[in-house]
Amino acid sequence: MKSKIIKITSLCLCMALLVSGTAYTLASNSDKDNKAMENVTEKQSEKTVSESDIFKDETVYVLADSDGTVQKIIVSDWIKNTLEAEKINDVTELENTENIKGDESYTLGGNNTRVWDAQGNDIYYQGTIEKELPVNLSVSYKLDGKTVFPDELVGKSGKVTIRFDYRNNQYETVKINGKDEKIYVPFVMLTGMLLDNNTFANVEVSNGKIINDGDRTAVIGLALPGLQENLALDKEQFEIPSYVEITADVTDFSLGMTVTVATNGLFNNIDMEKIDSISDLTGSMDQLNDAMSKLLDGSSALYNGICTLLDKSKELVNGINQLADGVAKLKDGAYALDEGTKKLSDGAAALSNGLNTLSSNNDKLNDGAKKVFEALLSTAETQLKAAGLLVPSLTIDNYASVLNGIIDSLDSTKVYNQALEQVTAAIEQKRDYIKSQVTDAVRTEVEAGVTAAVTEQVKAKVTEAVRDQVSAEVTAGVRQNVEEQTILAVTGMNKSSYNAAISAGRVDTATQNAIKSAIDQKMASEEIAALISSNTDKQMQSEKVTAIIAQKVEEQMKTEQIKNTIKKNTDLKMAEKDIQALIVQNTEAQIQKAISENMTSEEVQSKIASASEGAKSVISLKASLDDYNTFYLGLMDYTAGVAQAASGASDLKSGADELKNGTSNLYNGVCSLYDGILTMKNGAPALVEGIAKLKDGSMQLSDGLSKFYKEGIQKLIDKVDDAEALIERLKATINISKNYKSFAGISDNADGIVKFIYKTKEIK
Repeated sequence: MKSKIIKITSLCLCMALLVSGTAYTLASNSDKDNKAMENVTEKQSEKTVSESDIFKDETVYVLADSDGTVQKIIVSDWIKNTLEAEKINDVTELENTENIKGDESYTLGGNNTRVWDAQGNDIYYQGTIEKELPVNLSVSYKLDGKTVFPDELVGKSGKVTIRFDYRNNQYETVKINGKDEKIYVPFVMLTGMLLDNNTFANVEVSNGKIINDGDRTAVIGLALPGLQENLALDKEQFEIPSYVEITADVTDFSLGMTVTVATNGLFNNIDMEKIDSISDLTGSMDQLNDAMSKLLDGSSALYNGICTLLDKSKELVNGINQLADGVAKLKDGAYALDEGTKKLSDGAAALSNGLNTLSSNNDKLNDGAKKVFEALLSTAETQLKAAGLLVPSLTIDNYASVLNGIIDSLDSTKVYNQALEQVTAAIEQKRDYIKSQVTDAVRTEVEAGVTAAVTEQVKAKVTEAVRDQVSAEVTAGVRQNVEEQTILAVTGMNKSSYNAAISAGRVDTATQNAIKSAIDQKMASEEIAALISSNTDKQMQSEKVTAIIAQKVEEQMKTEQIKNTIKKNTDLKMAEKDIQALIVQNTEAQIQKAISENMTSEEVQSKIASASEGAKSVISLKASLDDYNTFYLGLMDYTAGVAQAASGASDLKSGADELKNGTSNLYNGVCSLYDGILTMKNGAPALVEGIAKLKDGSMQLSDGLSKFYKEGIQKLIDKVDDAEALIERLKATINISKNYKSFAGISDNADGIVKFIYKTKEIK
């Protein structure tokens, strides 16, 4: 029983919040503005508004990747200057602040404070911030049950699952029944997206609603992260959604942006002082709740219908006015018509007599024209057979189709297309051969490039080794000279004499060490190092060393190891997409070149030229016959028309007499219609006034039922059970919600609201 009561209480609470929250957010701001304006009788010049008079409306835009990773946060703040003060004190952590709706400036203070020179205006500013969001959004994707990255879904088909998870980071620690409890700010997360029905089918959402208009499916999901923990509800008895999951059968996947709105404003209008213990009304509340919901739906539908009727009634009045104007014109036209029919009756009699005279000569004209046409066709048939063409006997009925067939067979375009088809087929049979030739040519170029690169690498290594050898030899020679000079300078002996003296024991150890130290010091000097480097460079540039390097490179390039390296690198290069694409491209180019060369050959061009000249002659012949056929058919139509006109003229004379009688009756009827329309026009304003009153009454009915539901029935539902612990947690939740007024910063005593709009990147 308790589980059922908790479930009912929570459901009703969530429904009440969703129904009333948005209206409260808008209405409360409007009420504050109106109340402040009523209390202000005149503008206070150069007054600085106190913090209690500040109301900040803040919107946080979170731009994220398709997986929810935050890329940028933009905050837009609206400071409502209800007292039209000259200066406003503000607190914000935003950077790159910009006034987006005026030219008011500000002065910076300490601790993120600033004073705006408001000049009696509201302040609208925007900036960026790097700060942890109160709720983290993460989006994950599955294809046929397997987790995938977003970009892996593009163009794929199958069963797709998109899950939005929300982690609430914003909480306060409060005392509940003597125990410290972590209470999260109760954010309501509304996630929405539009899905193309050509891509998405069988769409389902875990906690939300789906609306399908035939072309697109709108999906809206709801979650309240942290509320389950705030109310300490057992998930097995009742689970408050903390995520949204959408599933669909997808063809050629792509997804536009998604938008998630996070707000705690829906909880801020609940007066917890009016929530008492649950009464004994549990048994009847479900039925009463359902009845009230149906009644509210019905009253809203009634009001919407009457609004439509009122709109259409205005169109009806406009239509009546237009109809009255039209009938007045119709009345004038009916009179003119009646006068015209008199003249028509007299003219019809004269026309009938003239057409009877023309009709008597029809047969002679038709027979003469037919004989001339048959003679022309006989001459054309003779000319075609003389040109070597096989044609059947030409008649008035078949000559056009026969000549069109001949022209079609001789058409240069058709002959060209036939030749192109034959040449293309022949070349396509050689596609594999052409591709192999292209591949060999490309491989030759690739191998040359690879060989050059390998040669440079081998040359670099060989050069480095030779340089080390040359440097060692140069260093040894320089050292020998340094030793000779140093020994001579210290002892006056040459090196060989000095070595002999050492062997004879005539040079003491101190002298030997001094000489060695002097030699080492000289060898370590920059002068000797520069000399060694210079001599080494000269040796490396000599023809001898250059020849040695070239010989060693040539020897290395002939080794199996280098040959295998070149082959391996060439094979790898040939397997690259760019090279394969180049082969395909060059193959197509060679095929098109071969086709083009064959099509421009003398044989093909000769056939096309012959067909073109023959077609021109037949076209000219057919044009001459067509001209006469046009005359012949025109004559036939003329004589038939004359006969028909003669017959019709007699009928016209009889009809004109009847029309004269009818127009008189029409004029009298239009006069009566005009009088009736004027009466309808005069009564139309009373109709609109009555519908307007009906609209106002239905609106009062709908508003009254809503008020009764919120203030009466909802209060009863909230009293279904005695659950003090739940009520205490609910009170703490609402208090925490009211405390959270801004993300980017707000003065301690200022009031405000904040909402977050998360936008994820499209997947295409």
